[in-house]
Amino acid sequence: MKSPVLRSLWLLLLLPLLTASVAVAQKLPSIASKTAGMKKYPGYFNFYYDDETGKIWLEIDKLNQQFLYVNSLPAGLGSNDIGLDRGQLGGERVVYFNRQGPKIMLVQPNMAYRATSENQNERRAVEESFAQSILWGFKAEAADGNRILVDATDFLLRDAHDVTGSIKRSRQGSYKLDASRSALYLPRTKNFPENTEFEATLTFTGGEDAGRYVREVAPDVQALTLRQHHSFIQLPDNNYTPRAMDPRAGYFGISYLDYATPVGEDIEKRFIARHRLQKKNPAAKVSEAVKPIVYYVDNGAPEPIRSALLDGARWWNQAFEAAGYKDAFRVEVLPDTADPMDVRYNIIQWVHRSTRGWSYGASVVDPRTGEIIKGHVSLGSLRVRQDYMIAEGLLAPYEEGKPVNKAMMDMALARIRQLSAHELGHTLGIMHNYAANNNASVMDYPHPQAKIDRAGNIDLSSAYGTGIGAWDKVAVAYGYQDFPKGTNEEKALNEILAKSRVDGLLFISDRDARAPGGAHPVAHLWDNGANATDELLQVLRVREKALQNFSEKNIKQGAPMSTLEDVLVPIYNYHRYQTEAVVKLIGGVNYTYAARGDKQLVTEVVDKREQQKALDAVLKTISPEVLTLPERIISQIPPRAPGLRNSRELFEKRTGLTFDPLAAAEASADFTLSFLLHPERASRLVELGARSNSLSLQDVLKQTIESTWKSRRKEGLEEVVQLQTEQVILTHLLALAHNENASYQARAVANNALKDLKSFIESKQKSHKENAYQAHLAFALNRLNRPVSEDIKPSKVLDLPPGSPIGSGEIIGCE
Repeated sequence: MKSPVLRSLWLLLLLPLLTASVAVAQKLPSIASKTAGMKKYPGYFNFYYDDETGKIWLEIDKLNQQFLYVNSLPAGLGSNDIGLDRGQLGGERVVYFNRQGPKIMLVQPNMAYRATSENQNERRAVEESFAQSILWGFKAEAADGNRILVDATDFLLRDAHDVTGSIKRSRQGSYKLDASRSALYLPRTKNFPENTEFEATLTFTGGEDAGRYVREVAPDVQALTLRQHHSFIQLPDNNYTPRAMDPRAGYFGISYLDYATPVGEDIEKRFIARHRLQKKNPAAKVSEAVKPIVYYVDNGAPEPIRSALLDGARWWNQAFEAAGYKDAFRVEVLPDTADPMDVRYNIIQWVHRSTRGWSYGASVVDPRTGEIIKGHVSLGSLRVRQDYMIAEGLLAPYEEGKPVNKAMMDMALARIRQLSAHELGHTLGIMHNYAANNNASVMDYPHPQAKIDRAGNIDLSSAYGTGIGAWDKVAVAYGYQDFPKGTNEEKALNEILAKSRVDGLLFISDRDARAPGGAHPVAHLWDNGANATDELLQVLRVREKALQNFSEKNIKQGAPMSTLEDVLVPIYNYHRYQTEAVVKLIGGVNYTYAARGDKQLVTEVVDKREQQKALDAVLKTISPEVLTLPERIISQIPPRAPGLRNSRELFEKRTGLTFDPLAAAEASADFTLSFLLHPERASRLVELGARSNSLSLQDVLKQTIESTWKSRRKEGLEEVVQLQTEQVILTHLLALAHNENASYQARAVANNALKDLKSFIESKQKSHKENAYQAHLAFALNRLNRPVSEDIKPSKVLDLPPGSPIGSGEIIGCE
């Protein structure tokens, strides 16, 4: 214990510090005096702009009240590969301001772990068990009671969207934010009663190591200037009722762990993402909505694109009408006075990039409940041109003295209608459905359906479906039906899904359809037809007809002849996705997202006869007849004309500047074989062959080798294509035999096939004297005798030009 003298001395020393602290607190000026002369923006959070300093002063009057913070990118980079697109939304975060002495903290609570309990101590125990995030610290500069003024400028001028990280992760350069070339962007800094909007112009410097994608779009790679947007949004009221997620219904959603859950129940809670929609009279068969869902199409989209976007988006009203709503879903053109980043507007935005890229549907979702606050569609403008070019390749339309065939624009606009509906569906909360071809859902990826008419001409009149699909009506009924009071909602929702199964509708989404070793026989991207194998044969007939007609008439008068290659690429590879669909039948297993007691199919191995039919069709795609381009096409394509870029949209080449038909054939054969001999499929063929009436891996390898290595020898260019394809097969067999991701027995079977092939080659060496074939055999034998590292692919094979939109296709809300 201190003596009285020491205690008095200690108090004397401390008193000036306490007095100074009180004085500092008392010296905070009033908000009015601090903001005198500044322009005030009244709204959800009042703020002030100081024109002299270029600063934003934020008035915080809602301490410890949660709101939603969203950052976005209203002006992008223009490279789909990097992904910083105009209108791109960042993650939404529930946040609140908390005062700690002179500091005001912007706190993000941890919404992934909760206790939905009335017991405050129980909730506190969960909150203290998991980390929170303080996103920013502000200093109180003025105050009037509980209203505090802070300088928000640095918060708004930071790289909240992580532009530097996106560029670095894409290996396109090292950049840093340059504050001297960044400022607030007042035309898009606004205030509204329920949301406060800030925007900043940010410049990123560096660029010494700028990559190709940056160089394609930036006027100066040393200075990239974009705009970032910040939204403070009032959270919805508590009158929204979350709807439970069912994996059979096909919805995105939210999930969290609820530690107040009784031990015998599932601790993870899952709810779908959907807009709030209520009937004025839930008991009526048809009722108007309390508040309709309204979407707005970008007024920067040109005609006739804009009308196509409106038409396709409006298809969804058919689904809401089927669910008993009247005029509950509308689509209009965005007024000139509206801001597309304003949270009050659901937007269909027209986005320009340097390459054709994915379109996507994103949403601002309340993380507490799953309620969609804003739907935001981004549609890439170059997609329509790709479809137009595919039509050029199919129709060879440019005959001198004849008008341009209207079918090309009709097909391109039909695609835009479908794409508009598809991406808007994501913003309604609905996932992809890749088991819904034949127009059962706009949430599938559609390939153009070309047919050969009775006159032998290619017909594009029904290239894409029109209107909403049967599955889409089921999805909307599940997500948006407003049941009469007293209804057992769980039972009613189950009845909706049960009826869809009776109607023969199936839902299979991304993971099951995108895997290259996938097993589901009807879940594919970009496929058509009730029977995948029959449709592949039909697609090959269309492809053959298009190649027969291919000539200078596929490009406009006066166009460089080298641009024939641009049009040829999608026609030569026209069968690629249907081939992928058919391969999944081989070693295929049919299944559903069955729940106990719903009487759905759980699993069923694809019938062996169907597998054999599929294998026959797949092997046809690597035949010399399909892979070899005719001389009349090859001779028409010169090296690239000056001023025309060599892009990844063209075939890779091994011949320098000249067109390389062998490279095209190599890449196409490799594409088929990469699916057919995928280690997952090989392993599954071993397993299914042992336990069911299925093709075995031995069957597949034997027939593949017999149809190629042991088939009748061709002549001319077909012979070279044949020999090349056989080397590609050898590449995949070597890779499979040494791939540790394959099962032991799959590797053993592949190794045995290589042993048999080696014996065959050695026997042929003795009986054949033709130089080209002898060289081929000797080279293959050399490869077989060469030690192969288990972690290195035995040979570099050329890739196909991109078929899907360029960039990452793993985004589950995109197309």
